[in-house]
Amino acid sequence: MKTVKRMVKDLTEKYRETDPYKISSLLNIHVFPWDLHREINGFYKYDKRNKYIFINNNLSEELQRFVCAHELGHAVLHPRANTPFLRNSTFFSVDKLEVEANCFAVNLLLSNENLQEYETAHHILVKNGIPIHMERFLYFFNL
Repeated sequence: MKTVKRMVKDLTEKYRETDPYKISSLLNIHVFPWDLHREINGFYKYDKRNKYIFINNNLSEELQRFVCAHELGHAVLHPRANTPFLRNSTFFSVDKLEVEANCFAVNLLLSNENLQEYETAHHILVKNGIPIHMERFLYFFNL
């Protein structure tokens, strides 16, 4: 996971940006809001040197932002791997690719935050629009 954290740091320093939508655009990754089935939050697709992120437009804006960060993680960490749909159950996945993408998303979305200002881990996640199930990735921040 140290590698994931380092990749997020390098990316945010290079582009001076933490917004997953803006970073995706800077990396020429096409992001599409799409009317997906309610069980599907989003997915990443690689096709003929083109990268695409599809996000369920029926989700809240906060969850769409997290899904974009998660799928951006796939695009950066696993660029040629088409990933299965991100479902609610994927948040609990132990699959290496999904764990790395979740770790990437949490690190990206919290990269500008002073976490010592928050009272609890729950407060950190809620304030930053990160699903509560991602609490396990906060231990990388030495809280």
